[in-house]
Amino acid sequence: MKTIRRLIYGEVFAAVFFVLLAFLSLFFFFDLVDELPDVGKKSVLDPARVYSLADALIYVALLVPSRIYELMPIAVLIGSVFVLARLAQGSEYTILRTSGLGPWRALRTLLGLGSIFVLVTFAMGDYVAPFADRVAQLHKARFEGAISLGQTGAWLKERQPYSSFSVNVGSLSAEGGLGNVRIFEFNNQGTLVSTLRAKTGQIEADDSWTLHQVERREFDASGTGAARVARTEHDTFRWPSGINTEMVAVALLKPERMRTTDLFAYIRHLQANGQTAQRHEIEFWRKVFYPLSCLVMVVLALPFAYLHFRSGSITGYVFGGVMIGISFFLLNNVFGYIGNLNQWRPWLAAASPALIYSVVSLGAFGWLVLRR
Repeated sequence: MKTIRRLIYGEVFAAVFFVLLAFLSLFFFFDLVDELPDVGKKSVLDPARVYSLADALIYVALLVPSRIYELMPIAVLIGSVFVLARLAQGSEYTILRTSGLGPWRALRTLLGLGSIFVLVTFAMGDYVAPFADRVAQLHKARFEGAISLGQTGAWLKERQPYSSFSVNVGSLSAEGGLGNVRIFEFNNQGTLVSTLRAKTGQIEADDSWTLHQVERREFDASGTGAARVARTEHDTFRWPSGINTEMVAVALLKPERMRTTDLFAYIRHLQANGQTAQRHEIEFWRKVFYPLSCLVMVVLALPFAYLHFRSGSITGYVFGGVMIGISFFLLNNVFGYIGNLNQWRPWLAAASPALIYSVVSLGAFGWLVLRR
């Protein structure tokens, strides 16, 4: 069995590597083309610096770990299908079967192989990719001026003993500075008490916010007369808050690019402040289940070893494996949106694609291997 495992593992590892390299080359080219319109533009922070082709290459290279994380299950499926189909075509797998490689032993062998890919995918998606993506965003922010989430920025909420705050941060600079900050204060009855708008700001070590160029409006409707609005301006204003830099950065980054622990902490922050966390919960469970998709992919590839091939027919089966991998990738994204819209349980929305493909793969394994 050691010899058989060495043969199958070596062939599959090599095939997955070359498939992943081909996909990464393609996506690297597409990402680089997207960056070409920005090449030659001057930095917002330092006009002497220009966004060069080398900067674009650095930015695109830092996105590679995220691409590896996204493409790993598809590469595992295509590589496994290619290897097992080629072994079946050359009657090598038949020899392995006569040497004692029964169906269940083959299944256990491939599950062991898939477990290695699960660990690699988890490490890439939870450690390497979030770090590289944040470095990439900060690198790009040195030229664009800040990290921003669309035109509306990021919304956060905080509850304090006698009031609650809705906070909007327009952007986060490469040095950690805040831009276009808006704070809306409400009392315990839900009445708007004050609004604050600051051009820039900084989160201090004690998590308090130091805001600059502040315009503040206070609303007084406690009396019997007409409501009054007091407008003041401050060069510097200190706002005590429990929202730290990490929470702001997490809110401005895409949920799928966060670490699992950061995403879990942010979900708890949203729930503690009465904000909906459905989308982030789905992304959390997706990050939990997505590495396990590699197990589903190797099981789905196993029936290809038991098919009877004619000369030249292996190409069609490999193409079928490509289509299955792409369909899994699309279904994984679609179920996230459907679950968010229909308020499904987050773990069910995240696990449904893997469960569907697990049933299909085990059904194919049982029909082709055990019954035939």
